[in-house]
Amino acid sequence: MISYDKVTEIFCIVDEFCREFSKTTQPFLLGNTHRRKPKMSTSEVITITLLFHLSGFRCFKHFYIYYVQKHMQSEFPQTVSYNRFVELMQSTLLPMTVFAKTCCLGECTGISFVDSTPIRVCKNKRIKRNKVFKDVASCGKSTMGWFYGFKLHIVINDKGEILSFCITQANVDDREPLKKESFLQKIFGKLYADKGYISKKLTELLFVDGVHLITHIRNNMKNSLMTLSDKILLRKRSVIETVNDELKNICQVEHSRHRSVINFMTNLVSGIIAYSFLPKKPSIKFETVNSNQLTLF
Repeated sequence: MISYDKVTEIFCIVDEFCREFSKTTQPFLLGNTHRRKPKMSTSEVITITLLFHLSGFRCFKHFYIYYVQKHMQSEFPQTVSYNRFVELMQSTLLPMTVFAKTCCLGECTGISFVDSTPIRVCKNKRIKRNKVFKDVASCGKSTMGWFYGFKLHIVINDKGEILSFCITQANVDDREPLKKESFLQKIFGKLYADKGYISKKLTELLFVDGVHLITHIRNNMKNSLMTLSDKILLRKRSVIETVNDELKNICQVEHSRHRSVINFMTNLVSGIIAYSFLPKKPSIKFETVNSNQLTLF
């Protein structure tokens, strides 16, 4: 399970951010700001939410009732009921999103990979009966077939660190987020993608902003010149597939037990934050031999 040192590390980082976030937002709050404070602080709620994604539990209710309230009383002495905690967890969506965008993203190294992955909210046979995401989610198609839900778009560097992320409906084209300046605001250098991102206009648009989009070519397209290093890194694009797999199977950003859209967003953002705390991430190790050749390990 999670070590005491890891719990302390996560709580200290989250608590420091929450203090700064509270100071910044306090002057802009509307209404009665002197109402009674919850029994558990925002830092404790966010920390427990993140620990769930790192614990290996598949059900948050079991994790909270049978692990946190029984075996983590020394770390969290004033726990509330499960239903009350779910309410407090929904109120942390804004600070968690800001925390993810400001404190949990890596730095661009000039070599980046972009991809999207489907986030299913229910099985296909239950699409017509799903009421939680009515008029919010949509049907889309991936390489694994049709699904109902959303798409998670991420950009990572060669160290496996997430540089940027956004979520769209399932029927949105993969290239649409790249057209938004905010999505690639801190990205520069070469950006490797699959054939779904092929677009001459998009390549020219990104090139003006200092981003060189590199993709494989389709069978019916003319051959184009490409350096050996670019060919090798395109083969290593599977590293972002591994990141998507860890987000889903370790950090559990995808499941079909959501009871509200806010719960879905909270689970997704907290899973992305939890990924940044993983001790080992999928990465590419290489040494530059010359300008056109790489040695990969």
